[in-house]
Amino acid sequence: MMDWTDRHCRYFHRLISHHAVLYTEMVTTGALIHADEARFLQFDPKEQPVALQLGGSNPEDLTQCTKMAEDWGYNEVNLNVGCPSDRVQNNMIGACLMAHPQLVAECLHKMQSVVDIPVTVKHRLGIDDMDSYEELHNFVDIVKQSGCRTFIVHARKAILQGLSPKENRDIPPLKYEWVYQLKREFPELEIIINGGIKTLEECEQHLQQVDGVMVGREAYQNPYMMAEVDNRLYDADSTPQQRKAVIEAMLPYIDAQLNDGRYLNHVVRHLLGLFHAQRGGRQFRRYLSENAHKPGASINTLKEALDLIPD
Repeated sequence: MMDWTDRHCRYFHRLISHHAVLYTEMVTTGALIHADEARFLQFDPKEQPVALQLGGSNPEDLTQCTKMAEDWGYNEVNLNVGCPSDRVQNNMIGACLMAHPQLVAECLHKMQSVVDIPVTVKHRLGIDDMDSYEELHNFVDIVKQSGCRTFIVHARKAILQGLSPKENRDIPPLKYEWVYQLKREFPELEIIINGGIKTLEECEQHLQQVDGVMVGREAYQNPYMMAEVDNRLYDADSTPQQRKAVIEAMLPYIDAQLNDGRYLNHVVRHLLGLFHAQRGGRQFRRYLSENAHKPGASINTLKEALDLIPD
């Protein structure tokens, strides 16, 4: 979800669901330690509950950044052991760490030692030829010795040699049963399933087998799928906001961002899928795509796009 779930996106998603846990895009330890930490860690308190996802493999650096996250007010820190990008492989970040479970355990142990908030891990089923269930079981068995109790499992392996990051999101087959089996064999752990999940019906089915569900691309491209999350998955007695009401609720936030010198497109690019499969949805998306980046684009640009949606 790199370049997707920034703070503007999360503020928008929070207007749709009040209870879903929101995750940042993966932020590398180097970016936090050597660049402007506020740029990566600043968020609006209304986004809570929100978790910071870290990329890194140096235990000391990860420990330092975990403490930063707690100081900034994040509810959770998640170590990414699943990203298949070439950029992160070269720095021993992401999915390649599945070949080094002892290092992952050391990182998680040290991260937990300096904070009171939960430290969790997100990983794949395996990588390249290390793709048997036995190897997955061994990875979890070693990593849990760190004290980490929450494992978010993307139910695909990653093919680091031969597939692009985009292809790794679709080509390796999903094996949900392996995640279910992990829960049966490690009942003391919180097992959260991820990968290819598109509907709340699917979420409900998975929750019969595991403790939680993480939805990524579908929640971004079709964000209104989250509208009934609070009622159906969190037992909240609330009425989902209509799509246009969500836009209206975003206007003060967008106005504040514009006054702070940001461009309209930086915020509204995350809204493009709100009217997915609705009348006028294509026109809304096209209008914003063609106009939100232009000099002088303003709140009125968004309102003009909204006028293309029939009442």
